[in-house]
Amino acid sequence: MSSEETRGVTDGWRSYELLYRTREGDVVRFNMETNESTILVTNRKFEMYKASKYEVSPDMKLVLLAYNVQPGRHTPLLLHCAAVTERDRADTDAYAQIKYTLSPSDEREIDEDGGWSLSLSLVSAPSRCYAQTSAAHTDVNDILRVNQLCTCSLLETWILNPPEVRNAHLQFAGWGPRGQQLIFIFENNIYYRATVENRSIRLVSTGKEGVIFNGLSDWLYEGGRAFAGDRFYAFGIPLDEELPEVLRKRLAYATINDTLVPRMDIPMFTGSLYPTARQYHYPKAGEENPVISLYVVNLNGPLHTIEMRRPEDQRIGEFYVTMVKWATSTKLAVNWLNRAQNISILTLCVATTGVCTKKHEDESEAWLHRQNEEPLFSSDGLRLFFTRAIPQGGRGKFFHISMSISQPNSSTDTLQSITSGDWDVTRVLAYDEDSQLIYFLSTEDDPKRRHLYSADTVGTFNRRCLSCDFTDSCGYVSGSFSPSMDYFLLNCKGPGVPYAAVYSTHDRQKVCDIELNLNLRRKLDTLQMPKVEHREINIEDYSLSVQIMKPAGFIDTSHYPLLLLVDGTPGGQSVSEQFDIDWASVLVSSFEVVAVRFDGRGSGFQGTNLLHKVQRRLGMFEEKDQLDILRFGMCHETLSQVYGGYITSLLLSSEDSMLKCAAVLSPITDFTLYASAFSERYLGPPKPDRRAYEMANLAYRASQFIDKKFLIIHPTADEKVHFQHTAKFISRLISERANYTLQIYPDEGHFIHNDATRQHLSQSLVNFFEECFRLSDFEFEEVLEEESEEEG
Repeated sequence: MSSEETRGVTDGWRSYELLYRTREGDVVRFNMETNESTILVTNRKFEMYKASKYEVSPDMKLVLLAYNVQPGRHTPLLLHCAAVTERDRADTDAYAQIKYTLSPSDEREIDEDGGWSLSLSLVSAPSRCYAQTSAAHTDVNDILRVNQLCTCSLLETWILNPPEVRNAHLQFAGWGPRGQQLIFIFENNIYYRATVENRSIRLVSTGKEGVIFNGLSDWLYEGGRAFAGDRFYAFGIPLDEELPEVLRKRLAYATINDTLVPRMDIPMFTGSLYPTARQYHYPKAGEENPVISLYVVNLNGPLHTIEMRRPEDQRIGEFYVTMVKWATSTKLAVNWLNRAQNISILTLCVATTGVCTKKHEDESEAWLHRQNEEPLFSSDGLRLFFTRAIPQGGRGKFFHISMSISQPNSSTDTLQSITSGDWDVTRVLAYDEDSQLIYFLSTEDDPKRRHLYSADTVGTFNRRCLSCDFTDSCGYVSGSFSPSMDYFLLNCKGPGVPYAAVYSTHDRQKVCDIELNLNLRRKLDTLQMPKVEHREINIEDYSLSVQIMKPAGFIDTSHYPLLLLVDGTPGGQSVSEQFDIDWASVLVSSFEVVAVRFDGRGSGFQGTNLLHKVQRRLGMFEEKDQLDILRFGMCHETLSQVYGGYITSLLLSSEDSMLKCAAVLSPITDFTLYASAFSERYLGPPKPDRRAYEMANLAYRASQFIDKKFLIIHPTADEKVHFQHTAKFISRLISERANYTLQIYPDEGHFIHNDATRQHLSQSLVNFFEECFRLSDFEFEEVLEEESEEEG
């Protein structure tokens, strides 16, 4: 059962209308005022083009549709661009193919397979004929709509390719905040059109393939997921309808320069007589980082570009830009983070001068967490809402909402905390200026849960939960609000089968159901699903969460192999009430296995004291906590990837471990070989003191794998965790005559895309653990026989 069978709603609001894609695959526009829905794009259109993403223009007349997606670095993505207008019914429609390339990426709503980052929407209905352009010509075609049918009686084509470009791939295309403003990128340079009929304007010309990125992120900011931010770094055009049009046309963008960043060679073994290599800039711990600059360009008249100047602070030195957002039509909010990632400065930058004024500063003795989150602003820009870690007693700091109030013609700001307590605000959703309420998600009810709350921004800051009393099966939610703040969409993500519904903000009454996942509910009724239990265990004054998945027919007196699932990085969360049917669920149901997940020291949403325990001691506390969990039951196997693979390797090699088998996929084995932003965040720079890195190096544990059953799986073209990690590690395993099994996937990247390869990987893991389970049963029977003989 794939995760795609569980549907939520993520498309977004247009005034009183909600755009979303139904279970049947149609794109629907639902009007909350009239209670009417209109099918904008039928699923047949998506099937015709095998479309993956879609985006509607702000004026609801144009659409971009992504199809023929080829995930991977510098591979083409084809887009369908069409216009949708109210016309009489006709007989034809058209499409155009647009090549689009992007480096690997990840996001929650976008699969972690890299390759593209557009959310594209609103296309036509059945087509009778088509016109196709060549790969070098990017077209936008006019498709005309009547009621629920999108057809074409008038074909108009605008060539998107600017005259400076010859046979280049389109790297990004997206709408501006109004009308038909279009931003697109060729050859790492940004182009702009006020409408599709207007000529293209090149805004910057310094781009250089693989070296200088304008409006796009390089590997560190994107593939490395240093800050889990945007995959493209053209930060958009400000939206302020009260100002004249001439003052609203500005574009903020970043330039990332990789000139000094060392290159990494990825060998490619297949497809040619001699192996080839793919090069890209990859900053390892302690090496040169990319240099990022932030600019604002005026889109009216002669181009005029201003660089935003970072704050004058000697503590910053080398820095990252982790967040950029328009506050008003003339001011940008920018978050600057020093390379050590323990000092950040939130600023407001004046677009016309480049001067950035400090609004808030954070500092930590360890590292600063959640640095990419966007603040909210009032319409006049005088009120700023953002989350920051605030001391809450013995458990350290928790993330809460702060409100900064600026006075007109004054440099003095008033800072107030809207929320407080031993829980985290996980996301700020919206601010209603009329009612002076702030809406947010938090863990106040339980760290494993997410509920929707509101809080007053005046007076005593009273807060109330909007989702706590809906149903017991809805304990983990996300949401969004209509622009008018009259309605909110609630996505219930668990622990029951997910559903989505729209509610009135004023009285919390349900307006309509958007998605009930009825097909999934019926399917689950026919299956014996694992039983999920949640427990709390106490380790050194911390109450830590454990999730246990048991077979449907679990019997307390029987013996079951126990599979420990080791996931996540510092600040992550493995145990939650979010609904999930994954590979572990299949193992539990098919092989009578008990699977366990655990959030120990270093995990998130339980205070910074717990989070920062792992500072400069990666693996130490995670290993101890996971071993303590194993003592609660007979555990024989573990499964993990990347950082989890590192922890699993520590567990298997521990002298106190009861583990018999472990499988790791693309494990980090030496943090000096890994991305600078990650390694330095938790271990500091490797020079001049390398002790933290040496203590975390798995090579020193090689001799402790001699009597273990250890499966290492690594794609050879992994661009995130290079095969170099595994190569250096197994050289030590060989010298120590340790036991291991190595499985490689030639020329596959970190996110395996080939279906046959993915199936082979799954079957390999099943075979490995099935053999481990048989060994566990055999050993258990021997123990029983020995105990029986002793008693007899």
